[in-house]
Amino acid sequence: MKKTKLLAILSLSVFLSSCAVIRQGEVGVKRTFGKYSDQAYTEGLRVFNPLTSTFVKVPIQTENLEVALRLPSKEGLNIGAEISILYNIIAKDAPELLRNVGREYERNVILPVFRSAIADVTSRFYAKDMHTGQRGTIEKEIASQMTTLLDGKGIVIEAVLIKSIQLPPNLARAIEEKLEAEQQALRMEFVLQEEKREAERKRIEAEGVRDAQKIISEGLDAQVLQFKSIEAFLELAKSPNTKIVISDGDMPIMMSPQAGGEGGK
Repeated sequence: MKKTKLLAILSLSVFLSSCAVIRQGEVGVKRTFGKYSDQAYTEGLRVFNPLTSTFVKVPIQTENLEVALRLPSKEGLNIGAEISILYNIIAKDAPELLRNVGREYERNVILPVFRSAIADVTSRFYAKDMHTGQRGTIEKEIASQMTTLLDGKGIVIEAVLIKSIQLPPNLARAIEEKLEAEQQALRMEFVLQEEKREAERKRIEAEGVRDAQKIISEGLDAQVLQFKSIEAFLELAKSPNTKIVISDGDMPIMMSPQAGGEGGK
């Protein structure tokens, strides 16, 4: 009984050691006597002879390779930066990649190509460009150059992302001061526009008042003014107070003797 159990355990151990589980997001390449096969095995259980073969697994999903380095700028400055390289391995090219580059393809190929591309690209831009809207252009140019250099190696560069930039203190302060000056100029332009609009409003209002006065003055001729004066005289005449009326025949003027007497006291 014990021998049977021991034999079963040994058989299970041998079976398990001769099996490889390829998970989703990776491919397996069989290596027999040190030679890689041409087939890339997808997910599933794969059986092999552990005495002669083994399976090397290669991830084919998107990988994030993070790098911290200093970027050369056009004016000769070294800018500290943290960069992410997003890449993936083409499944069918995994055997050729292992044969030509090996398992350390990040260290042997991707990083050297990245350092070459980034030195070439960033040296054509000023340091301030890496901190402004030019960052996206720099990222795309680095990724494009890496794609060209890695063509045919089974490595796809999805994106190069500059996550952080550490400018020299003097340059960072100069950029901040420039941005503040630009904001101040925009605020001043807004104020001037508001003042222009207010001046235009007042001008239009003044023109309206002037036109109204012109219409009134044109409508009030001598006869109308005389008629209005007579109307006012008739209204005052109804008052019980004593009045003195002085007239040159055209415009009557009414005076109160009491008011004149009080004024003479």
